Amino acid sequence: MVPRGVLPVLLISVAGAVLVVAQDSATKTPPAVPTEVPEANPGRPTVATPAALTPPGYFQFESGVLAAWNSPGLSSQQEISEVIKFAISKRFELLASTSPYVHTSGASPSNGSGDVDLGVQAVIHNGEGPNPTIAVSYFGRAYDGGTPDLDVGSFVNSALLLLSADIKGFHIDNNYFFNEMEETDVRRLQTGQTVSVSHPLKGKFGLSGELWHFTQPFLRGNAVGNLWALNYSARKNLVFDCGFDHGLTDTSTRWEVFAGFTYLLPHKVRWH
Repeated sequence: MVPRGVLPVLLISVAGAVLVVAQDSATKTPPAVPTEVPEANPGRPTVATPAALTPPGYFQFESGVLAAWNSPGLSSQQEISEVIKFAISKRFELLASTSPYVHTSGASPSNGSGDVDLGVQAVIHNGEGPNPTIAVSYFGRAYDGGTPDLDVGSFVNSALLLLSADIKGFHIDNNYFFNEMEETDVRRLQTGQTVSVSHPLKGKFGLSGELWHFTQPFLRGNAVGNLWALNYSARKNLVFDCGFDHGLTDTSTRWEVFAGFTYLLPHKVRWH
């Protein structure tokens, strides 16, 4: 049986595939010169998301697996994550995020699926180099998976301010979070900040380091973590990643390890 949380993501994926097939079928003669596939713009595996959007007209899939140990209320958790992005223009992007499968170990072991969150991101200033690109985004919970959450928790609504810049060979993503959290019909504000710095290494490799912080309004604590990740660009539109995160406070998940990939579908969806 397919977990209920997988269904919305499958529907979005199928819809994207149908659009691509329909576009290909409608093209009677192939173009004289093949269109060059643009580069993927990975948002994973860091907590911070780039302010710049994915290439307009292309579906981008960010898939991964994560294992976590020693988080408040549970001993370990393993999950599969999926994020789908589609920029409808150079200014606006649609997003869908979920964890189709979640396994939790502890006092009450469980299997299930995570929340399904739908969102939109808008660029309000396109920068270049040290002049930052500035964007805002909103996410709303479309489906409550009901599985236990790690230290940051699960939001009902989320608003973000995103800034990205390139300074002397380093790429910097800086995000500010404003999340509406809910527990037993009580809602409270959670704030968060994260700074991610990445730099290319020799060949097709790259390294990212990140420091993040979230308030925990129901635990009256703070979750703080330090993340490190290595990425490998197999192709312009395919990037693999792996890394770990270490919690720095008593109410933070002690250790997380993850691996995954970002894939930009090499078929542009044409509206005409």
